[in-house]
Amino acid sequence: MAYQTLIVEIEDYVALIRLNRPEALNALNSTLLGELAEALKAADANEKVRCIVITGSEKAFAAGADIKEMADKSFVDMYTQNYFSDNSDSILRTRKPIIAAVAGYALGGGCELAMMCDFIICADNAKFGQPEINLGVVAGIGGTQRLTRFVGKSKSMDMHLTGRFMDAAEAERSGLVSRVVPAAKLMQEAMAVAQKVAEKSVLTSMVVKECVNRSYETTLQEGVHFERRIFFSLFSTEDQKEGMSAFLEKRQPQFRDK
Repeated sequence: MAYQTLIVEIEDYVALIRLNRPEALNALNSTLLGELAEALKAADANEKVRCIVITGSEKAFAAGADIKEMADKSFVDMYTQNYFSDNSDSILRTRKPIIAAVAGYALGGGCELAMMCDFIICADNAKFGQPEINLGVVAGIGGTQRLTRFVGKSKSMDMHLTGRFMDAAEAERSGLVSRVVPAAKLMQEAMAVAQKVAEKSVLTSMVVKECVNRSYETTLQEGVHFERRIFFSLFSTEDQKEGMSAFLEKRQPQFRDK
């Protein structure tokens, strides 16, 4: 499928989705978010994809939501259109692992998009922020909720109330990103990590994602109960038999996603 605002490549079981609105620093408009939702849905359904990487440019992952598209809208417009909701919800329904590879600015909606991915690898030039307060609004794609869960109340309040940016070192120290790499090596590192994920059973990867995400939605006791039931259920799969047999036989497993 041809996209106006994305470049999509699939190779070695990894789908690389590159945001491609360079004239707007990849600002998230309705077209981009709609196409991203479609691209993720297609990757999720594609048997040749086991892991997904979302990235932008060296200058900006995404510099925010498209202010030009929103500036003149009223409350009624935003409410009746349920702005952002449908497309962001479809992104969250993606079952295969998604890695955000972030260089440059990830601000507002860009930071929120990165946080909707399963984990973030960032370049040492990355800048994260939720500066919506400077526009007289609040984050609208989960920024107040997800950033608080990532970095805690005090730091989240600081960023949302002042609009300040967080650099790569602080982002790693605060738990927002999983690792920081030199900007020149970002895509090499992100694709290597994606390849490592793609070596696993995609069935098991989806289960891991579901279990970890469940930890944010329930109590510890209920989460452990859910995890244990999922753990037991995987003993009905061919991939469990192959994985444990390969371990005992000291060879690499050949997963078939069954």
